[in-house]
Amino acid sequence: MERAEKRTLTRTGTTVEHMVRAIADLIITGALKPGEKMDEGSLAVRFEVSRTPVREALRQLCAMGLVDRQPNKRAVVTNVSGSALNSMFEAMAELEAICARLSAERMTTAERRRLQKMHEDSAAFVGALAGEDYEAFNTEFHTQLYRGTHNEHIFELATQTRARLSPFRRAQFRLEGRLSKSWGEHDQIVASILRGEAVAAGIAAYEHVSIVRDASATFARIGRG
Repeated sequence: MERAEKRTLTRTGTTVEHMVRAIADLIITGALKPGEKMDEGSLAVRFEVSRTPVREALRQLCAMGLVDRQPNKRAVVTNVSGSALNSMFEAMAELEAICARLSAERMTTAERRRLQKMHEDSAAFVGALAGEDYEAFNTEFHTQLYRGTHNEHIFELATQTRARLSPFRRAQFRLEGRLSKSWGEHDQIVASILRGEAVAAGIAAYEHVSIVRDASATFARIGRG
Protein backbone atom coordinates (compact mmCIF):
# COMPACT_ATOMS: atom_id res chain seq x y z
CA MET A 1 0.00 0.00 0.00
CA GLU A 2 2.79 2.38 0.96
CA ARG A 3 4.68 1.74 -2.28
CA ALA A 4 1.52 2.28 -4.31
CA GLU A 5 0.96 5.61 -2.55
CA LYS A 6 4.47 6.70 -3.49
CA ARG A 7 3.92 5.90 -7.16
CA THR A 8 0.61 7.75 -7.26
CA LEU A 9 1.91 10.89 -5.62
CA THR A 10 5.04 11.14 -7.74
CA ARG A 11 3.06 11.07 -10.98
CA THR A 12 1.39 14.42 -10.28
CA GLY A 13 3.75 16.32 -12.57
CA THR A 14 7.28 17.19 -13.54
CA THR A 15 7.63 20.83 -12.52
CA VAL A 16 9.56 21.89 -9.45
CA GLU A 17 6.30 22.86 -7.75
CA HIS A 18 4.82 19.43 -8.34
CA MET A 19 7.97 17.70 -7.13
CA VAL A 20 8.06 19.75 -3.95
CA ARG A 21 4.40 19.00 -3.32
CA ALA A 22 4.72 15.26 -3.95
CA ILE A 23 7.89 14.79 -1.91
CA ALA A 24 6.60 16.97 0.94
CA ASP A 25 3.40 14.91 1.13
CA LEU A 26 5.44 11.71 1.32
CA ILE A 27 7.54 13.15 4.13
CA ILE A 28 4.80 14.52 6.35
CA THR A 29 2.69 11.37 6.05
CA GLY A 30 5.67 9.18 6.93
CA ALA A 31 6.01 7.42 3.57
CA LEU A 32 9.54 8.81 3.54
CA LYS A 33 11.17 8.30 6.93
CA PRO A 34 13.49 10.62 8.86
CA GLY A 35 17.08 9.91 7.89
CA GLU A 36 16.13 8.50 4.49
CA LYS A 37 18.52 9.71 1.79
CA MET A 38 17.25 11.70 -1.18
CA ASP A 39 19.32 10.70 -4.21
CA GLU A 40 19.24 13.27 -7.04
CA GLY A 41 19.65 10.65 -9.73
CA SER A 42 16.81 8.46 -8.44
CA LEU A 43 14.50 11.46 -8.09
CA ALA A 44 15.35 12.63 -11.60
CA VAL A 45 14.41 9.21 -12.97
CA ARG A 46 11.22 9.03 -10.91
CA PHE A 47 10.00 12.43 -12.10
CA GLU A 48 11.51 12.10 -15.60
CA VAL A 49 13.44 15.38 -15.35
CA SER A 50 17.06 16.49 -15.29
CA ARG A 51 18.93 16.99 -12.05
CA THR A 52 18.59 20.78 -12.21
CA PRO A 53 14.89 20.94 -11.19
CA VAL A 54 15.54 18.19 -8.65
CA ARG A 55 18.19 20.34 -6.96
CA GLU A 56 15.76 23.28 -6.86
CA ALA A 57 13.04 21.08 -5.36
CA LEU A 58 15.44 19.85 -2.68
CA ARG A 59 16.49 23.44 -1.98
CA GLN A 60 12.87 24.40 -1.36
CA LEU A 61 12.30 21.35 0.82
CA CYS A 62 15.36 22.35 2.85
CA ALA A 63 13.88 25.83 3.30
CA MET A 64 10.68 24.20 4.60
CA GLY A 65 12.70 22.25 7.14
CA LEU A 66 11.64 18.89 5.68
CA VAL A 67 15.03 18.01 4.21
CA ASP A 68 18.58 18.65 5.37
CA ARG A 69 21.55 18.86 3.06
CA GLN A 70 25.14 19.25 4.17
CA PRO A 71 27.91 20.26 1.72
CA ASN A 72 29.07 17.37 -0.48
CA LYS A 73 26.50 15.02 1.02
CA ARG A 74 23.15 13.65 -0.04
CA ALA A 75 20.01 15.33 1.20
CA VAL A 76 18.21 13.45 3.97
CA VAL A 77 14.68 13.60 5.33
CA THR A 78 14.56 15.47 8.64
CA ASN A 79 12.55 14.70 11.74
CA VAL A 80 10.06 17.55 12.16
CA SER A 81 9.42 17.86 15.87
CA GLY A 82 6.03 18.62 17.36
CA SER A 83 7.47 21.60 19.22
CA ALA A 84 8.95 23.08 16.04
CA LEU A 85 5.68 22.66 14.17
CA ASN A 86 3.67 24.20 17.00
CA SER A 87 6.11 27.11 17.07
CA MET A 88 5.59 27.75 13.35
CA PHE A 89 1.82 27.49 13.63
CA GLU A 90 1.83 29.85 16.60
CA ALA A 91 3.71 32.41 14.54
CA MET A 92 1.37 31.84 11.60
CA ALA A 93 -1.72 32.34 13.77
CA GLU A 94 -0.39 35.64 15.06
CA LEU A 95 0.53 36.82 11.57
CA GLU A 96 -2.85 35.84 10.12
CA ALA A 97 -4.59 37.66 12.95
CA ILE A 98 -2.62 40.81 12.19
CA CYS A 99 -3.39 40.48 8.48
CA ALA A 100 -7.13 40.03 9.05
CA ARG A 101 -7.24 42.95 11.50
CA LEU A 102 -5.39 45.31 9.17
CA SER A 103 -7.43 44.09 6.18
CA ALA A 104 -10.61 45.04 8.05
CA GLU A 105 -9.15 48.51 8.53
CA ARG A 106 -7.36 49.08 5.23
CA MET A 107 -8.91 47.06 2.40
CA THR A 108 -10.40 49.19 -0.34
CA THR A 109 -14.02 48.72 -1.38
CA ALA A 110 -12.86 46.88 -4.51
CA GLU A 111 -10.64 44.56 -2.46
CA ARG A 112 -13.49 43.75 -0.08
CA ARG A 113 -15.79 42.92 -2.98
CA ARG A 114 -13.12 40.71 -4.55
CA LEU A 115 -12.58 38.85 -1.29
CA GLN A 116 -16.32 38.38 -0.81
CA LYS A 117 -16.80 37.06 -4.35
CA MET A 118 -13.87 34.67 -4.05
CA HIS A 119 -15.28 33.33 -0.82
CA GLU A 120 -18.80 32.93 -2.17
CA ASP A 121 -17.58 31.25 -5.37
CA SER A 122 -15.52 28.75 -3.37
CA ALA A 123 -18.72 27.26 -1.94
CA ALA A 124 -19.05 25.39 -5.25
CA PHE A 125 -15.78 23.55 -4.55
CA VAL A 126 -17.05 22.53 -1.14
CA GLY A 127 -20.32 21.25 -2.57
CA ALA A 128 -18.49 19.24 -5.22
CA LEU A 129 -15.91 17.97 -2.70
CA ALA A 130 -13.26 19.34 -5.07
CA GLY A 131 -10.36 19.28 -2.66
CA GLU A 132 -7.62 20.34 -5.04
CA ASP A 133 -9.66 23.24 -6.41
CA TYR A 134 -10.56 24.37 -2.91
CA GLU A 135 -6.94 24.12 -1.84
CA ALA A 136 -5.87 26.40 -4.70
CA PHE A 137 -8.59 28.86 -3.73
CA ASN A 138 -7.54 28.62 -0.09
CA THR A 139 -4.00 29.71 -0.92
CA GLU A 140 -5.28 32.69 -2.91
CA PHE A 141 -7.79 33.59 -0.19
CA HIS A 142 -5.08 33.91 2.43
CA THR A 143 -2.82 35.77 0.01
CA GLN A 144 -5.59 38.36 -0.41
CA LEU A 145 -5.69 38.79 3.36
CA TYR A 146 -1.95 39.42 3.39
CA ARG A 147 -2.22 41.94 0.56
CA GLY A 148 -5.10 43.64 2.32
CA THR A 149 -2.73 44.84 5.03
CA HIS A 150 -1.09 47.23 2.54
CA ASN A 151 2.14 46.49 4.38
CA GLU A 152 4.85 44.84 2.28
CA HIS A 153 6.89 43.68 5.28
CA ILE A 154 3.95 41.89 6.88
CA PHE A 155 3.00 40.43 3.48
CA GLU A 156 6.50 39.02 3.08
CA LEU A 157 6.61 37.54 6.59
CA ALA A 158 3.17 35.95 6.25
CA THR A 159 3.92 34.55 2.79
CA GLN A 160 7.24 33.05 3.84
CA THR A 161 5.79 31.47 6.97
CA ARG A 162 2.88 30.03 5.03
CA ALA A 163 5.23 28.58 2.41
CA ARG A 164 7.10 26.67 5.10
CA LEU A 165 3.86 25.34 6.56
CA SER A 166 2.14 24.64 3.25
CA PRO A 167 2.60 20.82 3.29
CA PHE A 168 1.15 20.64 6.79
CA ARG A 169 -1.71 23.02 5.99
CA ARG A 170 -2.49 20.94 2.91
CA ALA A 171 -2.78 17.80 5.04
CA GLN A 172 -5.89 19.16 6.76
CA PHE A 173 -8.00 18.57 3.66
CA ARG A 174 -7.58 14.82 4.04
CA LEU A 175 -9.88 15.05 7.04
CA GLU A 176 -13.50 14.25 6.26
CA GLY A 177 -15.74 17.32 6.42
CA ARG A 178 -12.79 19.69 6.61
CA LEU A 179 -13.69 21.58 3.42
CA SER A 180 -17.04 22.77 4.73
CA LYS A 181 -15.60 23.63 8.14
CA SER A 182 -12.80 25.61 6.53
CA TRP A 183 -15.37 27.51 4.47
CA GLY A 184 -17.33 28.33 7.59
CA GLU A 185 -14.21 29.65 9.31
CA HIS A 186 -13.44 31.79 6.27
CA ASP A 187 -17.02 33.07 6.37
CA GLN A 188 -16.48 34.49 9.85
CA ILE A 189 -13.28 36.22 8.74
CA VAL A 190 -14.88 37.68 5.62
CA ALA A 191 -18.00 38.87 7.46
CA SER A 192 -15.88 40.68 10.04
CA ILE A 193 -13.72 42.32 7.36
CA LEU A 194 -16.76 43.45 5.38
CA ARG A 195 -18.18 45.05 8.53
CA GLY A 196 -14.85 46.68 9.30
CA GLU A 197 -14.63 44.87 12.64
CA ALA A 198 -10.88 44.60 13.04
CA VAL A 199 -10.76 42.87 16.42
CA ALA A 200 -13.34 40.26 15.44
CA ALA A 201 -11.53 39.59 12.15
CA GLY A 202 -8.24 39.08 13.98
CA ILE A 203 -9.79 36.66 16.47
CA ALA A 204 -11.51 34.68 13.71
CA ALA A 205 -8.26 34.38 11.73
CA TYR A 206 -6.26 33.31 14.79
CA GLU A 207 -8.81 30.65 15.69
CA HIS A 208 -8.90 29.46 12.07
CA VAL A 209 -5.15 28.80 11.99
CA SER A 210 -5.32 27.08 15.39
CA ILE A 211 -7.98 24.73 14.01
CA VAL A 212 -5.89 24.15 10.89
CA ARG A 213 -2.95 23.16 13.11
CA ASP A 214 -5.00 20.55 14.93
CA ALA A 215 -6.57 19.21 11.74
CA SER A 216 -3.21 18.98 9.99
CA ALA A 217 -1.66 17.07 12.87
CA THR A 218 -4.23 14.30 12.35
CA PHE A 219 -2.42 13.18 9.19
CA ALA A 220 1.07 14.61 9.52
CA ARG A 221 3.93 12.48 10.72
CA ILE A 222 5.45 14.50 13.56
CA GLY A 223 8.49 13.59 15.60
CA ARG A 224 9.05 14.14 19.28
CA GLY A 225 10.65 17.15 20.88
